[in-house]
Amino acid sequence: MPASPTGDLIARHLHDPAYIDAVQEFDEHLRLERGASVHTRRAYLTDVCGLLAPLEGPDGRGLPLADIEAGNLRAWVLGMSRDGAAPTTIARRIAAVRRFFALCARTGRIASDPSTRLRSPKKPSRLPAVLQQEHAQTMLTDAHEATQGRARSTTGAAEAVGADRATPDSAGGGTGDPTAVALRDAAVLELLYATGLRVAELVSLDVDDVDRGSRLVTVVGKGGRMRRVPFGAPAGRALDAWLGEGRPVLATESSGPALLLGVRGGRLDVRQVRRIVQAATRAVPGAPALSPHGFRHSAATHMVENGADIRQVQEYLGHAALSSTQIYTHVSRGRLAAVYQQAHPRA
Repeated sequence: MPASPTGDLIARHLHDPAYIDAVQEFDEHLRLERGASVHTRRAYLTDVCGLLAPLEGPDGRGLPLADIEAGNLRAWVLGMSRDGAAPTTIARRIAAVRRFFALCARTGRIASDPSTRLRSPKKPSRLPAVLQQEHAQTMLTDAHEATQGRARSTTGAAEAVGADRATPDSAGGGTGDPTAVALRDAAVLELLYATGLRVAELVSLDVDDVDRGSRLVTVVGKGGRMRRVPFGAPAGRALDAWLGEGRPVLATESSGPALLLGVRGGRLDVRQVRRIVQAATRAVPGAPALSPHGFRHSAATHMVENGADIRQVQEYLGHAALSSTQIYTHVSRGRLAAVYQQAHPRA
């Protein structure tokens, strides 16, 4: 089996050569035709292997793909329910299996697709936790004040000794110039909130992806779809400060074009961004401790609250389907009631 970032996962779960070959083809389909990231591919493959592995016998031979029936799939779903899997998890796994069998049917591995009549459980209508607008303002103000406080506390002597006076990186894992780290963290928070980027999109940005004059950032999102997202003046100022005063301090010969850097000069990673966001939201009284994705929810919610059209928000977030964006319409209900009370003569 050729080495690949996902090959070890397949080999760890499956032994039947026919299964391995089919799942490898599915992996290539996701990579080449769908433009899926390694993270997304591993998630899909884990779900498919979770169905196929129990169909293998002690000799490592599995039920032929062509003999897998709807009953096998229903038993698999029932087993997940008995094990306490959440409806959202079951729905995600079913979606992966449907895509796998659709490819098998298209390529002639099976004559008919057994997953076409498989129903997904209804997902509970859960609204994401979001910041209130005043929480977001407080958090971002605190981030900018932190950069000013760091700058005031940095003496000439500290600048002279450099690494000898290093302080812990707020993102964790290493030490770095405190002012540069504070400038970076402020840029991370401002850019996330201004653009609603996915965290993977944020850390993948290069310096040239940001048009500071037009205040636009070019993003390659899910499925390789490219979009250009505007950002406002506060995020522009935070980026200017980071690029002018912070990034040169942390940059090394190996930094390359990465926009955001860790204290050792490498590209900032997803885990570090998560720690930055969680620390910033925890510091605001009354605010939920959010993940970067919660920041994305907050940005979209605040746009809808302030009158943005749902299709504009869809483009802003890079959602392929409007159904993914419609969760944000919940904020309009409260606004509708308030407008009704204010405007209707019989309210």
